Amino acid sequence: MANVLTLDNINIEGKTVLLRVDINSPLDPATKSFLDDTRIRAILPTLNRLSKAKTVLIAHQSRPGKNDFTSTLGHARELGRLLGRSIRWVEDIHGPKAMEAIEEMKIGDILMLNNIRMDPEEVNRKGDALALSETQLVQNLASVADVFVNDAFACAHRSSPSIVGFAHHLPCVAGELMAHEIHQIDLALESPKRPCVAVLGGIKVDDSIEVAHNMLKNNIADEVWFTGGVANLAIHLSGNDIGEGNISFLQNELQDTWDSTIKSATSLLKLYREKIFLPTDVAANVEENRIDIKIENLPIHAPLFDLGIASILALSSRIKSAGTIILNGPAGVFELPDFALGTIEMLNACAESGGYAVMGGGHTATLVSKRGLADKMGHVSTGGGACLDYIAGRTLPGIEALEISAQRYQLEITPVLLDE
Repeated sequence: MANVLTLDNINIEGKTVLLRVDINSPLDPATKSFLDDTRIRAILPTLNRLSKAKTVLIAHQSRPGKNDFTSTLGHARELGRLLGRSIRWVEDIHGPKAMEAIEEMKIGDILMLNNIRMDPEEVNRKGDALALSETQLVQNLASVADVFVNDAFACAHRSSPSIVGFAHHLPCVAGELMAHEIHQIDLALESPKRPCVAVLGGIKVDDSIEVAHNMLKNNIADEVWFTGGVANLAIHLSGNDIGEGNISFLQNELQDTWDSTIKSATSLLKLYREKIFLPTDVAANVEENRIDIKIENLPIHAPLFDLGIASILALSSRIKSAGTIILNGPAGVFELPDFALGTIEMLNACAESGGYAVMGGGHTATLVSKRGLADKMGHVSTGGGACLDYIAGRTLPGIEALEISAQRYQLEITPVLLDE
């Protein structure tokens, strides 16, 4: 469990607050208009909590070199539309224009800085919280602020100046979204209602193997059900030939991590085989047609794109009877209608289950949202890589920085910021 402070622990009235958010959103390539404002809406509860402070928004959009790498002016306008008020934007990050704009702020004002990833230090400087606290970016912004609030859970697995650098300068606390993410995922990891079933798929095979290791070793999950690419690898390692083309695809995806992933997956299957459930049939793409085939009838010289019907029914039934479901990644190539069945039925089962269902971020969260199932799930994470890392038991730099600050804050700054 993360030991961090939240907005409940401090009085921010009249303070100048640096609020780091992740409102990185899909944009229309031609018009740069927002195709999905989910992440922008997700920060509204924190902004409402900061209504009596001066709030300086730090955000990014994409990264240098990508087509959707642009300023945050559109984000300021979209946020203003959602809030029903004007949000000031400045074409600067921590230079004279930004410093002047921050000094001019009044209580209740919201100022959005330009895309933080337009600053070379944000994208190029590496290191821990102490090293990144020495960047000019962090020192300049810290000099004009009282508190740092991190609400960017989706970036919590990144060690960059705007995520971890303020821990040695300012009291740093979790925003409403960050605190909610930590709490909801902790519910599933620390005291899951039994049986706890993990369903791991998608193409991040090495990540899924590590998540499975952590959940089984620490008795979090009672069962792990593999789908997607990780299922194909596990089927192969269990002695069933999945075909040269499918093996080559996995090798290409894993590249330098192939050998280490094979070693880790082999160990996992040896230690916990009785708790790991693999598909009994799969769906192959044979000349753009779905062909279901039993595992014992492999190999097939066609790509494996989904679970087979029998496996879909078995997985759906198990999900519906689970007390806790932790799901990450699609069950197959859901972008193709003929091979979306496994993913669709898997998500439908989570929505129909009486258990507590945690949906990983990334593709999983997008699919849940598009199918209108979000309000039927226990928790839908806004963070793809961050959620996966947290479930895998990895240290998230963003949360670690909040913990570092919490220790310093409790010792040194409590009399100044706690409510009287």
